[in-house]
Amino acid sequence: MRAIRFVLKVARRYIGPLAVTTVSMLLLVGVQLLAPWLIRDMVATVTDPGAGLEAVDRVSRLALLALIVFVARGVLRFLRSYMAHVAGWNVVADVRRDLYNHLQRLSLRFYEDRQVGQLMSRVVNDSDLLEQLIAHAIPDVAVNFLMFAGVTAVLLRISWQLTLLSMVPVPLIALAMRGVSKYVRPAFRRRQVELGELNATLNDNLSGIREIKAFTREDAEAARVWNRIVRYRDSLLRALRLMAMFHPFVEFASSLGTIVLIYFGGRLVLQHTLAIEDLVAFFLYLEMLYQPVRVLSQAWESVQQALAGAERVDELLSERPEIAERPDAIELSGRARGEIRFRNVSFWYREGEPVLQNINLDIPPGTLVALVGPTGVGKTTLASLIPRFYDVCEGTITLDGYDIRDLTLKSLRRQISVVTQDVFLFHGTVRENILFGRPDATEEEMIEAAKVANAHEFIVRLPQQYDTLIGERGVKLSGGQRQRIAIARAVLKDAPILILDEATSSVDPETEALIQQALERLMKGRTTIIIAHRLSTVRNADLIVVLAGSRIVEMGTHEELMRRGGLYRRLVEIQTSPSWLSFPVAEQDGVRR
Repeated sequence: MRAIRFVLKVARRYIGPLAVTTVSMLLLVGVQLLAPWLIRDMVATVTDPGAGLEAVDRVSRLALLALIVFVARGVLRFLRSYMAHVAGWNVVADVRRDLYNHLQRLSLRFYEDRQVGQLMSRVVNDSDLLEQLIAHAIPDVAVNFLMFAGVTAVLLRISWQLTLLSMVPVPLIALAMRGVSKYVRPAFRRRQVELGELNATLNDNLSGIREIKAFTREDAEAARVWNRIVRYRDSLLRALRLMAMFHPFVEFASSLGTIVLIYFGGRLVLQHTLAIEDLVAFFLYLEMLYQPVRVLSQAWESVQQALAGAERVDELLSERPEIAERPDAIELSGRARGEIRFRNVSFWYREGEPVLQNINLDIPPGTLVALVGPTGVGKTTLASLIPRFYDVCEGTITLDGYDIRDLTLKSLRRQISVVTQDVFLFHGTVRENILFGRPDATEEEMIEAAKVANAHEFIVRLPQQYDTLIGERGVKLSGGQRQRIAIARAVLKDAPILILDEATSSVDPETEALIQQALERLMKGRTTIIIAHRLSTVRNADLIVVLAGSRIVEMGTHEELMRRGGLYRRLVEIQTSPSWLSFPVAEQDGVRR
């Protein structure tokens, strides 16, 4: 019932097309009920022994009326079908929009245990089934239910005895529908799950095709995809097998009614208790009585598929965003000064496994702060807490004196530019990817940003310069070129806070030096947080924060930390040693290196 309520709630937005569909359905039932009665009257007229010349005129009028009825039936069927599709596909479009908007509101933690292909299957495949429900299943069920009720009323008028005998199969079919639904919907839901897994596997493999080729894993991955295809096929066939058992039962049950009518109806005609024209009409109406039953049994399959999809869509929409705005959130207007403070901040992804513990850190406006330390100590996590990609588990983070949880997400994130180690570029042109940082920027501002990031020179050498397509994730560019476009995107945004997570890790030393010069110009007047493994890039930082074991163990300038002779100095000495690249990851003095 929850899935049905969800569908009806969305469908209410398109009451106009649904109203036209409903009216046309009602009229369609009326004209369909009228057609056999006209044929009955024509049979009665031509078989009347006392009929004269006026019978010819009456038959002509009835034939003309029947023609009008058949034309009206065609028009009404068009209206019912088309307007139902208008409502159905609009509902699908709205649901897909709502799903995507909802996915954007969910936190990064939500995506950590889910594959992109699975979510795409929810947005595309599961929502697609709603059209079947609105444009096909519900109209078919409604029309045929009304048809069943109308035909029953007409048949009772002709012969209540034959009507009751013809109804014998109906309870059997109703019981079968109820029993089948108990097993069919879970089977179709399982089918949708397997389809999502297949999409996820295909998405992963096509995205990682370079790695598959590099490690000669074609055969193994082909087998893995085939396994997913087989599992989807088997889950689908199981659901269809249940329905395939149901449909013949419906056909058999309806055939019983025809046999009953032939036997008892023929006897009534021979006994002269039933007119021949009434028997002919009864046969015509009986087909109309069982046709809705057959259509309902077929529509039942669509209903079960659609409800299975609706349940999965509703389940995703029911996911609550972990990062949510407070009802009275403050809109941070203008440009922030960039003062950031951490007070007793702790964070964990899983309870009992802290990533950060009791972090206290003051970052004055316009300062350059470097986060350093062994891999896995929480440097990136700490920086990710500032734009609220995750929320602190304990403590507070403030921006210009405001608790960042009291600010609207848009106004907070407008103040921050981020360049990550794993650069993501969209499939499109160089221009589109740079302007992603600020779509309303002028051509001159975009080019200036590219120059600051040392990207303009290589861009103008591309085939179409700024209008060159770079492929999915920028596959047509080198790692250094992708990194510089990402930096240009951040430059163009011109936010007062800049987070650089290994932003120069994918470039050669010469390019790195040029980017460092550009970044020095960019960082003037901005609060900048650099996450770095190569400590040579952070010597000039105003403050170097050293993390180890989920805590801050040292803070100071490069010179201060070198004089103390602690972890920072040991890391610097390791990296300046000729053999530092082969230095093992180990535990020493309780510190992971």
